[in-house]
Amino acid sequence: MQLIQILLPRSDNDGRPLEGALYRQVRLELIERFGGLTAYVRAPAEGLWQPEDGEPPVRDEVLVYEVMAETLEREWWAEYREALRQRFRQRSLIIRAQPLELL
Repeated sequence: MQLIQILLPRSDNDGRPLEGALYRQVRLELIERFGGLTAYVRAPAEGLWQPEDGEPPVRDEVLVYEVMAETLEREWWAEYREALRQRFRQRSLIIRAQPLELL
Protein backbone atom coordinates (compact mmCIF):
# COMPACT_ATOMS: atom_id res chain seq x y z
CA MET A 1 0.00 0.00 0.00
CA GLN A 2 1.20 3.52 -0.81
CA LEU A 3 0.23 6.87 0.69
CA ILE A 4 0.39 9.57 -1.96
CA GLN A 5 0.33 13.24 -1.00
CA ILE A 6 -0.40 16.06 -3.43
CA LEU A 7 0.63 19.56 -2.34
CA LEU A 8 -1.67 22.06 -4.05
CA PRO A 9 -0.84 25.78 -3.92
CA ARG A 10 -3.36 28.39 -2.82
CA SER A 11 -2.08 30.85 -5.44
CA ASP A 12 -0.34 30.72 -8.79
CA ASN A 13 3.30 31.66 -9.37
CA ASP A 14 2.28 35.30 -9.80
CA GLY A 15 0.56 35.36 -6.40
CA ARG A 16 -3.01 35.32 -7.75
CA PRO A 17 -5.45 33.21 -5.70
CA LEU A 18 -6.63 30.06 -7.47
CA GLU A 19 -10.28 29.27 -8.11
CA GLY A 20 -12.16 26.81 -5.88
CA ALA A 21 -13.29 24.88 -8.96
CA LEU A 22 -9.70 23.67 -9.48
CA TYR A 23 -9.67 21.98 -6.07
CA ARG A 24 -13.15 20.50 -6.54
CA GLN A 25 -12.06 18.99 -9.85
CA VAL A 26 -8.99 17.37 -8.28
CA ARG A 27 -11.10 15.96 -5.42
CA LEU A 28 -13.56 14.42 -7.87
CA GLU A 29 -10.78 12.94 -10.02
CA LEU A 30 -9.03 11.37 -7.03
CA ILE A 31 -12.22 9.98 -5.50
CA GLU A 32 -13.18 8.46 -8.84
CA ARG A 33 -9.77 6.84 -9.34
CA PHE A 34 -8.92 5.82 -5.74
CA GLY A 35 -12.32 5.55 -4.05
CA GLY A 36 -11.68 8.33 -1.54
CA LEU A 37 -9.25 10.94 -0.26
CA THR A 38 -8.23 12.90 2.79
CA ALA A 39 -7.99 16.67 2.33
CA TYR A 40 -6.13 18.95 4.75
CA VAL A 41 -7.71 22.29 3.94
CA ARG A 42 -8.65 24.09 7.18
CA ALA A 43 -5.21 25.45 8.02
CA PRO A 44 -3.05 25.63 4.91
CA ALA A 45 0.49 24.41 5.35
CA GLU A 46 3.25 26.92 4.78
CA GLY A 47 6.05 26.07 2.40
CA LEU A 48 9.33 27.98 2.24
CA TRP A 49 12.16 27.44 -0.21
CA GLN A 50 15.31 29.19 -1.31
CA PRO A 51 15.36 30.22 -4.98
CA GLU A 52 18.49 29.30 -6.92
CA ASP A 53 19.18 32.93 -7.84
CA GLY A 54 20.02 33.96 -4.25
CA GLU A 55 16.77 35.90 -3.74
CA PRO A 56 15.05 35.83 -0.31
CA PRO A 57 13.12 32.65 0.56
CA VAL A 58 9.77 32.23 -1.18
CA ARG A 59 6.65 31.50 0.90
CA ASP A 60 3.68 29.51 -0.32
CA GLU A 61 0.48 28.21 1.26
CA VAL A 62 -0.54 24.70 0.24
CA LEU A 63 -3.43 22.31 0.75
CA VAL A 64 -2.61 18.62 1.05
CA TYR A 65 -4.68 15.89 -0.57
CA GLU A 66 -3.87 12.27 0.30
CA VAL A 67 -4.92 9.03 -1.33
CA MET A 68 -4.05 5.40 -0.62
CA ALA A 69 -3.20 3.11 -3.52
CA GLU A 70 -2.35 -0.57 -3.76
CA THR A 71 0.47 0.15 -6.21
CA LEU A 72 2.46 3.17 -7.29
CA GLU A 73 1.77 3.83 -10.96
CA ARG A 74 4.69 6.16 -11.61
CA GLU A 75 3.87 6.94 -15.24
CA TRP A 76 0.27 7.88 -14.41
CA TRP A 77 1.42 10.07 -11.50
CA ALA A 78 4.03 11.82 -13.64
CA GLU A 79 1.37 12.67 -16.24
CA TYR A 80 -1.11 13.76 -13.57
CA ARG A 81 1.51 15.96 -11.86
CA GLU A 82 2.21 17.70 -15.17
CA ALA A 83 -1.51 18.24 -15.79
CA LEU A 84 -1.91 19.72 -12.28
CA ARG A 85 1.20 21.89 -12.71
CA GLN A 86 -0.36 23.44 -15.79
CA ARG A 87 -3.87 23.79 -14.30
CA PHE A 88 -2.52 25.45 -11.15
CA ARG A 89 -0.10 27.66 -13.15
CA GLN A 90 3.03 26.47 -11.34
CA ARG A 91 6.69 26.11 -12.31
CA SER A 92 6.71 22.87 -10.32
CA LEU A 93 4.26 20.88 -8.19
CA ILE A 94 5.06 18.27 -5.53
CA ILE A 95 3.50 14.83 -5.36
CA ARG A 96 5.18 12.41 -2.99
CA ALA A 97 4.63 8.80 -1.99
CA GLN A 98 5.60 6.64 0.93
CA PRO A 99 4.97 3.02 1.86
CA LEU A 100 1.98 2.55 4.13
CA GLU A 101 1.07 -0.27 6.47
CA LEU A 102 -2.50 -0.37 7.69
CA LEU A 103 -2.83 -1.49 11.32
